[in-house]
Amino acid sequence: MFIELHAQSAFSFLEGAEHPEAFAAEAARLDMPAVALVDRDGVYGAARLARAALNAGVKPIVGSEITLADGSRLPLLVEDREGYQNLCRLITRMKLGAPKGAAATTLDDLEPYAAGLVCLTGGARGPLARRLAAGDGEGARACLDRLVAIFGRSSCFVEVQRHFLREQEAMLQALVALGRGAGVPLVASNQPLFARPEGRPLADVFTCIREKTDLDRAGRRLLANGERVLKGGVEMTQLFRDLSDALANSGELALRLAFTLKDLGYRFPEFPLPPGQTPLGYLRELTRCGVGARYGTGPLAARARRQVAHELELIGRLDLAGYFLIVWDIVEHCRTHDILVQGRGSAANSAVCYALGITAVDPVGMELLFERFLSEARGEWPDIDLDLPSGERREAVIQHVYRRYGRLGAGMTANVISYRGRSAAREVGQALGLPGDMRDRLAQLVANWGYQDPNELLTKHLPEAGCDPSSPRIRRFAALWTRIQDLPRHLGQHSGGMVIAAGRLDDVVPLEPATMPGRVVVQWDKDDCAALGIVKVDLLGLGMMSVLQDSLTLVRESGGEVDLARLPPDDPAVYRSLQEADTIGVFQVESRAQMATLPRVRPERFYDLVVQVAIIRPGPIVGDMVHPYINRRRGREPVTYPHPSLEPILRRTLGVPLFQEQLLRMAMVTAGFTATEAEELRRAFGFKRSERLMAEVETKLRAGMARQGIHGDAAEEIVRSITAFALYGFPESHASSFALLAYASAYLRVHHPAAFYAALLNNQPMGFYHPATIVKDAQRHGLRILPIDVTRSPWLCVLERAGVGAGLVTS
Repeated sequence: MFIELHAQSAFSFLEGAEHPEAFAAEAARLDMPAVALVDRDGVYGAARLARAALNAGVKPIVGSEITLADGSRLPLLVEDREGYQNLCRLITRMKLGAPKGAAATTLDDLEPYAAGLVCLTGGARGPLARRLAAGDGEGARACLDRLVAIFGRSSCFVEVQRHFLREQEAMLQALVALGRGAGVPLVASNQPLFARPEGRPLADVFTCIREKTDLDRAGRRLLANGERVLKGGVEMTQLFRDLSDALANSGELALRLAFTLKDLGYRFPEFPLPPGQTPLGYLRELTRCGVGARYGTGPLAARARRQVAHELELIGRLDLAGYFLIVWDIVEHCRTHDILVQGRGSAANSAVCYALGITAVDPVGMELLFERFLSEARGEWPDIDLDLPSGERREAVIQHVYRRYGRLGAGMTANVISYRGRSAAREVGQALGLPGDMRDRLAQLVANWGYQDPNELLTKHLPEAGCDPSSPRIRRFAALWTRIQDLPRHLGQHSGGMVIAAGRLDDVVPLEPATMPGRVVVQWDKDDCAALGIVKVDLLGLGMMSVLQDSLTLVRESGGEVDLARLPPDDPAVYRSLQEADTIGVFQVESRAQMATLPRVRPERFYDLVVQVAIIRPGPIVGDMVHPYINRRRGREPVTYPHPSLEPILRRTLGVPLFQEQLLRMAMVTAGFTATEAEELRRAFGFKRSERLMAEVETKLRAGMARQGIHGDAAEEIVRSITAFALYGFPESHASSFALLAYASAYLRVHHPAAFYAALLNNQPMGFYHPATIVKDAQRHGLRILPIDVTRSPWLCVLERAGVGAGLVTS
């Protein structure tokens, strides 16, 4: 039985030409029970292969091709958890010990990490083949002896490949003789770079990009043929009929390699508790105090206590108390170090988060849906986003997390930068040798297609770029541009996602240096981490948080005092400025579109501002919700509901669904969905929407409404609302958190304009407007902006008796 033990995906950047998932699907089609992904210097694609292989009924084998100091590459396969930890630690040591992109190791440095790993000697770039190609037979034998000494004779295999190349056949015979002479077993592989034959042209494009050339000039640097494809057992048996032991060894070795990412061994850090406390007990105590402080004996207190009890019961059942305590600890660190912080995202749906001071939106008073944040069937950790002031203060919080959990205990999640639209058009066009002006026109052509069918659109619109669709080269461009979409291009870092672990994070996933000094990045993105149960906390930088913090400091320095937690809730002057669209510099409502809408909506209280934040979004616009809402608010048309049962859900938005939570509740009420099923609906129609899942959920939705007696036009309107809106639906919890910041910025602008405008100018660039526009707006409101004096003006704007002293930052 043959098993491919050396597949390389597009995460071997600019070499492999396939998603990891494609290897799992093709292995299943070929009846291959397992496949190993061995990408260069990392396990970037391991999580994706594991998910896809599980669904396809294929065993995923983890490995990596390690770059050695002499430029050769050594494939290592994981046998058990110790081996996986050693591989992760080895890659981390390589990556953190070298400039970015220059990681390599020696056999001496590799030796301490050999336990639990199986070594293959590699293909044409392996250490044995490179020495043999240079005529150094003795060096090859010495290298093999060294590998056997490091890994043991039972964990070292001489790798042989056949791609119908004459020079490779001579190399194969030399490798066979070397292995037989040393008593080292052989193993056959094909080292595929693509799953199906049609992937070969894209592999050639990646070669051109890597070598900075084009297909006309690449010559022998391109693949000699299309043999680097995933081949099945029948084809490989024919190919290696003279080396049947090499084929059999691949299957036997695959059986040995028992490790899967289910055995990851990740643990969330233990929170340091007071003596005699349990995590849930301490969380319960903190929450009880928080409920008392937030609600007192007011009208919502009893409801809040019931909601908190419900949430704590679920948190305890899911063993998540430690997570909430660690996020609370980060928030407390911010407060004690005078760093403004506010939780947002779905966490704003949680009364526990509100009681702990993590979020500032009252989910009980706002009637937010807790299951949007946490439910038992989601099978993943909750996601809490913390907004922090951009720049040094946010970096101080990130460095606090590194100090608390150790440099090897925390890391930023990766952001996989993929080929999309413009970048794909330019790089494919360059590889094909298209003229620069044509590449620019093609890049402009494909810039705004979003998630529509790119193949259909490209074919239809090629003439707009001055291209002849019948030209063979242009047709090849269209095919390659379509195929390259979403393949990984390089690794970046997430804007603020941090993962932390008990002990060493590099036992779980390799770490590598970020471009920014003082940071490390894990090799998986947030979705990979979530799928594997690795906890992420988002520490996001927000320019308006910096403006608010700097404004408060300037107010305090000038003898005033403002507490954002105790602002007057419905200040008439603030709402008058909003109704007049006098909002330059105000968070979320300063765009031209918002200014055009504000006088028509005329917000009068906080919930109106929540709606205002949400209404100028793709969801309400695509779903044609904006005009009906405004017309109903102005009394131009009656408030109606698709079905009487929806009135309690849609009453506050005048019968118009504007928020994601409303769509979930609509499904629960009209189709009898549970909260968990409603969450599944949201995911099916989410950012990475699946046509199959969408169809399944829509069928389920219609069946549920039929059981509830909802048919005809009412059913169609409800389905249309949900399906048209779900992709772009803005969560009410997000809108509420943003509305708090919008109100705070508007309050400071109206009541402390000098401090606000100075802080706004000091934090440019941000928002929609040039500093000169902001200065003119301040002057329009009677604020004097003193001109820059190069002999005395500081870098930042400051408050002076006569007005705001412009700093050099505005020049």
